[in-house]
Amino acid sequence: MITYKKSGVDIERANLFVRNIQKDIKKTLTSGVLANVGGFGSLFELKEKYKNPVFVSSTDGVGTKLLVAKELNKHDTVGIDLVAMNVNDVLCMGAKPLFFLDYVACGKVDVKVLSDVVKGIADGCRQAGCALIGGETAEMPGMYKKDDYDLAGFCVGVVEKNKIINGIIIREGDLVIGIESSGLHSNGYSLVRKVLSKQEIKKYGDIIIKPTKIYVKPILSILRNNQIKGIAHVTGGAFYDKVNKILPKNLNFEICKNSWPVPEIFKLIKDKSGAPDKELYRTLNMGIGLILVVEKNSAQKIINELKVFELKSWVIGKVIKGNKQTVII
Repeated sequence: MITYKKSGVDIERANLFVRNIQKDIKKTLTSGVLANVGGFGSLFELKEKYKNPVFVSSTDGVGTKLLVAKELNKHDTVGIDLVAMNVNDVLCMGAKPLFFLDYVACGKVDVKVLSDVVKGIADGCRQAGCALIGGETAEMPGMYKKDDYDLAGFCVGVVEKNKIINGIIIREGDLVIGIESSGLHSNGYSLVRKVLSKQEIKKYGDIIIKPTKIYVKPILSILRNNQIKGIAHVTGGAFYDKVNKILPKNLNFEICKNSWPVPEIFKLIKDKSGAPDKELYRTLNMGIGLILVVEKNSAQKIINELKVFELKSWVIGKVIKGNKQTVII
């Protein structure tokens, strides 16, 4: 007799995993979550008062950083990365993240490993102030090796329509503030794994696996008292192909690469790869995780407010005439 279990899908083990993660999920729930209602969808009630609410959504993954987690046998932080990649993107529109859902695909449900992953997701949701309201775990033998897994996340946030941040009011002469990253965040790991040996990955493991910084609470706090004209999350494409997306078509960013201290891990990757600066600044965040575009006379005030949240930041450039590109000098 050939059963589903003999085919490689163990429903009981998957159910054990779901039971194990319930306590972590419950710690993320907010007042808007309608719990124990229905079974085929997650419900969220918008309780805060908005005059004209606009919902902002994002979906993203963690990429090949998961292979580093596997190499280091450390799986309790990549869930934070998963949340960060989504909530930081939603934040770029000025939106407050409301809820998050995850999708986990694997060759075999390893209860310990995947429970650690979800602990990280729950931790990230708490850092962002959003609720983990649903998810899916797909055991797919034949599609994945038994010890492989992949992650995707989905976030929905909300912002008043008249407070959407989309870059259209950016003007020539505005300043660019760069806020420190916690390290590599979740981009460039194919390059990292190519240029660093397994021994080097283990040697620098704590730095390489460090989770993406979640900027939600500090930036939402600063937005209450300051105008921010543009926000860019420095992810895939980095300075050349990502941050310039928020620019009006007749303007450029001029970024001075000597205006902030580049962490040593990026210098190591530069030395090991031999890649030119343009390649590195297109692939890696180089120590800057989030960019704010502000008026010249408000830059120092915002930098001081970021210090309250123990975030280092610097004026790293300005807005100049151009054609929606980034120029690094």
